[in-house]
Amino acid sequence: MTDAAAEGRLLWDSVTGFAPAPDRQDGLLAADSWLVEDGRVRGIEHHVSRFSGACVQLGLSPATLERFWQGALAELPRTGSWFPRTELREDASLALWIRRAPRLLGGVRILTWPHADPRAQPRRKGPDLGVLAEIKAMAQAAGADDALFTTRDGLATESTTASLLWWEGYELCLPDTDDHLLPGVTRALLVRQALESGVVVRRSRATPQDLYDREVWLVNALHGIRPVTEWVGTGREAGPAGRAPRWQRLLRARARALADRPTSQLPWHAIRTTEGSSS
Repeated sequence: MTDAAAEGRLLWDSVTGFAPAPDRQDGLLAADSWLVEDGRVRGIEHHVSRFSGACVQLGLSPATLERFWQGALAELPRTGSWFPRTELREDASLALWIRRAPRLLGGVRILTWPHADPRAQPRRKGPDLGVLAEIKAMAQAAGADDALFTTRDGLATESTTASLLWWEGYELCLPDTDDHLLPGVTRALLVRQALESGVVVRRSRATPQDLYDREVWLVNALHGIRPVTEWVGTGREAGPAGRAPRWQRLLRARARALADRPTSQLPWHAIRTTEGSSS
């Protein structure tokens, strides 16, 4: 498959495989996306597990998902920069949307969202993507790149597109608010990297104001690590981000080449064991 031929939305059929299909905006129940750079991906097994777990909870069989993923990974281009997305719709259809990756950004200006977190399903990627895009657009209109959500108690959770991490001394911290957090793949990879490096990782409860002087990161599958460079509308400078460049290199080093035969690369038993799981 050439890069030119790869772009577009592909609807999956269990008998005939993938075929081109028009874009859809309605009825999205679950989704997942990740960065592919010249056939290399970070943590693809985690994206497979997260999307498959959501789909099993919504009634799809692990066997169906195994066949879908075998075909989907084979469809991905092995050259160029891509940001594909898997989708499950209300009619139980599965699709792969092969998209070119947008420009990668090095830092992020953040606006603390002044209203309640509007997500109906914060722990499942997909159902709330429309409202998240609207909030991100409003944050951009205010001079920010993204919006940071808080709990009713004012504790920072995550942004419309990324998980939140920050440093307190030599310790890497993540929010202690699991009910409000998407299980972030990049966050998990960075926590693993920290533990392997002997860095203490702990959960912490912090308001946005507590973070103004810290090194704060928004992390996701597309950009990797983006240090917060400005707290929009506060008049406060962001803390220095001296650690971010090295950790971005460590994160990039975790990328692995997609196998020519994806059936031999992924632990398909992980899909089967998601049946009945609540996480």
